[in-house]
Amino acid sequence: MKKVAKPLHRVHAYYTGRVQGVGFRYTAEGIALGLKLGGWVKNLPDGRVELVCEGPKERIEKLLSLIQESMLGKHIKKTDLFWEKPMNEFTDFTVEFYL
Repeated sequence: MKKVAKPLHRVHAYYTGRVQGVGFRYTAEGIALGLKLGGWVKNLPDGRVELVCEGPKERIEKLLSLIQESMLGKHIKKTDLFWEKPMNEFTDFTVEFYL
């Protein structure tokens, strides 16, 4: 029997709260890499953190819950999630920097 690849999903998340200067990006990156997800995370000039991630839906949901359950959870006041059409553009998960 042929193995069928799991469909990819994409989430675009914005985290609000005291989410900069607390190791958010590097914690999210470590979790995402451990789950073998692709995407990026970066600080925004307005104080939020933006995350874009693609992979199997259950792994993305695990990433989101592990972020909330980590030491970061106490700093997150609001999370805005948007499920989008996957673009299959990532080969890794990285920390990005706005200019």
